[in-house]
Amino acid sequence: MSVSGMRLTGGYGAPALGLVASATLLAWLLPREGFVADKLVVALVALGCVWLLWSRTQRTNRTLARFVAALRHRDLAQSFRTHGQGAALDELGAALDDALKHLRDERLASLAENRFAAALVDEAPTPLLAIDAQGKVSLANKAARRLFHGSDGRGAADFAIYGEDFAAALAEMAPGMRRSSRVLWNGLAQRAVLAASLVDRLGQPWRVVAVHIIQGELDAAELATQSDLVRVLTHEIMNSLTPVTSLATSAARLVARADAGDASAIASARLAIDTLSKRAAGLSNFVESYRAFSHSPAVSLQRFAVGPWIGELLRSFAAMPQGAGVRVTLSLQPEALELVADPHLLGQVVLNLLKNAGEAARDHAEAPGVAIRIVPGEAGRVHLTVADNGPGVPHALREDIFLPFFTSKQHGTGVGLSFARQIVLLHKGVIGLCADEGEGGRFEVVI
Repeated sequence: MSVSGMRLTGGYGAPALGLVASATLLAWLLPREGFVADKLVVALVALGCVWLLWSRTQRTNRTLARFVAALRHRDLAQSFRTHGQGAALDELGAALDDALKHLRDERLASLAENRFAAALVDEAPTPLLAIDAQGKVSLANKAARRLFHGSDGRGAADFAIYGEDFAAALAEMAPGMRRSSRVLWNGLAQRAVLAASLVDRLGQPWRVVAVHIIQGELDAAELATQSDLVRVLTHEIMNSLTPVTSLATSAARLVARADAGDASAIASARLAIDTLSKRAAGLSNFVESYRAFSHSPAVSLQRFAVGPWIGELLRSFAAMPQGAGVRVTLSLQPEALELVADPHLLGQVVLNLLKNAGEAARDHAEAPGVAIRIVPGEAGRVHLTVADNGPGVPHALREDIFLPFFTSKQHGTGVGLSFARQIVLLHKGVIGLCADEGEGGRFEVVI
C-alpha cells in the first residue's frame, strides 16, 4: 500500500466508521424529546471516535516528521515499522522503512563508487593539483604530495620554490590549456607538461592541473635516437675503415721487407705507411669505443651497503692521475645507508664524475678539492652529489654536456657524461648539473 492510497481500515477505518455512525445517530436523536441518556452515550462515543482519529493522526504526523528529520540529518538507520497498530499505520511504517532501505542502498553504491574514483585519483602516477576560485592549491593525490611537499591551501605564488615559470603557469593557465614548463624536483630541473581542466565541486568551479614529468621519457628518447645514429655511423665508418686499416698494415709489412736502408724514397714511403697504419688502427679503436655507447648494458640490481662501495671507488680514484693531489671529502649519512642499484655500473658513473671533478679542480684551484655527499631522499631514493672547486661549467655549455661526443677538453672523448646519463636512466633515476658558473662543478644523481 502506498502512503497516498492509504485505505480507511484498521487504524483509521474503525474510528472513522464509528464517528460517522455515532454522528448520524446523534443527529437523529437530538430533535427528539427524551433519550437523554442515549444522547449522552452517543455523544461520548462520537467524542471517543474523534479522539481516536486525532491521536492516530498525531501519531502519523509524528512518524512522518521523524522520517523527514531522518532524511534531513541523513540518519538512514531509523526504523518505522510497527505491529498491531492497525493496517494503515503498519503499512505506513513498512513503506517508510522500504524507502530508507532504498536510500541506504543508493548511498552505499554511491560511497563505493566515490571510494573507487578517489582511489583512482589518489593512486594515479601523474601529480594532480586542484585550484579553487581564490587561487588556493590542494594536493589532490599521492603523486602530488610526493612531488610538492607541504600542505593544502597554499597560493600559486608559494610554488615558486619549484620554479618561477611553474608558479606562473599555475596562476595563469585556463581550463583546456597545455603548457610546457620546468619543475624543480629533488633539486634538479625537470621538463614537464601541464594540462588544465575545469571541474565542478559543490557548485564551485575548480581548476585541476595535471603535472606530467616527461624528463625521463625525453632523455630516454634522446638516448635511443643518439644510439641509433651512432650505430649507423659507426657501422658505415667501420665498413670503410676496415679495408683501409688492413691494406695499410699489409703495405707497411711489404715496404719494411723491401727497405734495405739504402733507398731514401722507400724509407720515406715506409715512414708514411707506418704512420697511416698507426692512425688507421687508432681511428678504428676510437670508432669501436663509440660503437659500445650504442649498446645499453644490462642492469643487475642488488642491495648493497654504500660505505664499503664508495670507499673502494675513492681508493681507485686516488690511484688515478686525475686524483693525484686532490683532497677528497666524503659525507655519508647515515653510515649504514644501503642502496638498490647495479654497483658496477653505478660505480663507473661515480668514477667518471670523480675524474671530471678532479681534472677541473687540478686545472683551476691551488688546493684542488672534491666533495662527495650521499644522503637518503624522498620515496626511498638516494641523492649522490659530486662537487669540485674548479671553474664550473659555462652557461653556454650546460645544455650540451650530456650529449654524446661533446667535450670541452682537448683530449676528451665526450662519452663519459653521456654514458653516466645512460646508466642513471637505466636505474629510473635522474642526473643533472646543479651549480652555476663560477661556483665549481656540482653534479647530482638521484637513484
